[in-house]
Amino acid sequence: MELFSLKGKTAVVTGATGLIGRKHCEALAMAGANVVATDVNEQGVTALAAQLGEQHLGLAMDVTKKDSVSAALEQVLSRYRSVDILVNNAAINDMFEKPAMAKELSAFENYPLEALQLSMDVNITGVFLCSQVFGTKMAEKGSGSIINVASTYGMVGPDQSIYIDENGEQGFYKSAAYPITKGAVINFTRFLAAYWGNKGVRVNTLSPGGVENGQTAHFNKQYSAKTLLGRMANATDYQGALIFLASDASAYMTGANLVVDGGWTAI
Repeated sequence: MELFSLKGKTAVVTGATGLIGRKHCEALAMAGANVVATDVNEQGVTALAAQLGEQHLGLAMDVTKKDSVSAALEQVLSRYRSVDILVNNAAINDMFEKPAMAKELSAFENYPLEALQLSMDVNITGVFLCSQVFGTKMAEKGSGSIINVASTYGMVGPDQSIYIDENGEQGFYKSAAYPITKGAVINFTRFLAAYWGNKGVRVNTLSPGGVENGQTAHFNKQYSAKTLLGRMANATDYQGALIFLASDASAYMTGANLVVDGGWTAI
């Protein structure tokens, strides 16, 4: 079990106050890492770090701004002297201010360019900048693990039928932005793995499926029917995979995409 230990390691998690981000932080802390929880929500990451324990740190950071990421790195190095693990978890998904307009605006024919740009800024530029800033330090010391969180929608197109409600109405469409950006994350992983392989930095993707989080019973049933395990994920279902990728248990693994989706993409 020592292979899975992260004792003495420092792990930076972006998007830490989200549902899955919190579980990533908890798992890393349980494995012994010093966890640096980062998010634009300063109050949220401060509270999260306090919950995890006094050895952990919460930092406000905007992944789309290099100055903000660089400032966070300096604080991490000041406290822990090194960074060993980076979990690029921060991402944005479509939110429409007027629910009544969701169907119209989410349709590809009408999808706003500014919405696509926002997704690209967070989901692609954010991963790029955090990898550049934190990963460079890993490469300089000759070791590290970067975990880029993608999605099943980075590999397959969305099945729009699961978004039809119990009345037979298409409530909204899963837009192009999420598949575009998450597909980019998967191939960016391969680039970094090849680029930094000789520097001892491993780079892998974790591609999760949908998580149960207050959706309607109808949607849950629709989604679950497409998985081989017959259910949506629990928020804790990705913790084991994350620790595997972060630790020496995956020491000979880089450039890979670890899919944890209940069998969604298997058929």
